[in-house]
Amino acid sequence: MPDQTHTPSAIVVGAGPVGTLWTIFLARRGYRVDVYERRSDMRAAGYTGGRSINLAMSVRGWTAIEQAGIRDQLENAALAMPGRKMHAVDGTLSYQPYGKANEAIYSVSRGGLNLELLNIAAAFPNVQFHFDHRCTELDLNASRISFEDMKTGTHKTLEAPLIFAADGAFSAVRYALQRTDRFDYVQRYIDHGYKELTIPANPDGSHRMDPLALHIWPRGNFMLIALPNADGSFTCTLFLPYEGDISFEHLTNDEAVRAFFQRYFSDAVPLMPTLIEDFWANPTSSLVTVQCYPWQWQGRVLLMGDAAHAIVPFYGQGMNAGFEDCTILDQMYDEFSGDWSRILPEFSQRRKQDGDAILELALRNFIEMRDLVGDPKFLLRKKIAARLHERHPDFLPVYSMVSFSNIPYHVALREDDRQNAMFRDILAIPDIENNWDGPEVERVFAEWQAKGG
Repeated sequence: MPDQTHTPSAIVVGAGPVGTLWTIFLARRGYRVDVYERRSDMRAAGYTGGRSINLAMSVRGWTAIEQAGIRDQLENAALAMPGRKMHAVDGTLSYQPYGKANEAIYSVSRGGLNLELLNIAAAFPNVQFHFDHRCTELDLNASRISFEDMKTGTHKTLEAPLIFAADGAFSAVRYALQRTDRFDYVQRYIDHGYKELTIPANPDGSHRMDPLALHIWPRGNFMLIALPNADGSFTCTLFLPYEGDISFEHLTNDEAVRAFFQRYFSDAVPLMPTLIEDFWANPTSSLVTVQCYPWQWQGRVLLMGDAAHAIVPFYGQGMNAGFEDCTILDQMYDEFSGDWSRILPEFSQRRKQDGDAILELALRNFIEMRDLVGDPKFLLRKKIAARLHERHPDFLPVYSMVSFSNIPYHVALREDDRQNAMFRDILAIPDIENNWDGPEVERVFAEWQAKGG
């Protein structure tokens, strides 16, 4: 247990959403927390929101926010998206609810959320932020960590008996762990990159499309998505291969960009008056995944969030998974009476399988979003799944498990494999399009349940 004769202290590396939320958890526990961040203080930059990568907050994220006691301060910045709205090439729209009535994922601005969390954390007298500080070295054996002040060029080395590394997919702290014996590490890039674009608000501040949905233009091997912002705009993201017949490598001038969007996203073009300017102003960014183990070092250093388990964004779970790290760590603090030498190894062991599972689920959901959402068989499967859930409340579609519950990710992945097998049998029923609600579906479902489904 922490020594109660003095204020316990911790260092958090990284002041993104996960690092800042975890700082709040520690501060509420009475810890003195020093947070070191390579970037400048976004509060000083006057961040106003709108034009930034959007995140989809779901139940796991809200659970962490509630456990930290700060939901009331954050929920006004979130916009509910009860379903996805698909845009066909010819402009035809179709809608697919994500779950039952009152179930929704929430669009939040990453920058706006980060700013709110920073303000909340900074209000604690036992929290100190150090921006423009780059982690340069971690001496694991001596429990010391070094930083460079990027404004002055000066260096400082600190005693660091307890370090939480939330410094992202390219974590400097993890790099120190990678040089230790028997540390496993895999980094992979997918073939697709992404580019941020914008649909501005109407002159009166209203949205130009339905704000109660995540909009998707699925086009097989690529797609465009749009999430609503509170200011009436939409943040759009184009996911496209770097190379190939249809790829970023062919979008080399204004004419090519206009022709590409006119051909594949024609109904979006009139809504994007700054398309060309945005396309060239915003970088084409890569998508990386990280798997590693162990996530901790001798009960004194812990990787969390993207530093431990960076994933692709196609299930909207990257931030939610990082926030759930905070939830679980906070619960384990009580379970192990604040003994970090026991908490960190146990957390690393328990949570690893969930990090791997959500990575796999996110990769699978990319295929669903870019390709299957427009497929009649897939839409039929969704309709059947909803009806089965209505008749058999214990049956949860995998999307609901991931987005609307706190069921461990590895359980959801196992269930995805099982449900895929069941739906292969259901969709093979003769004339299933007309018998989707008939006794044959119930028969297959009953047999699946009897097998331990």
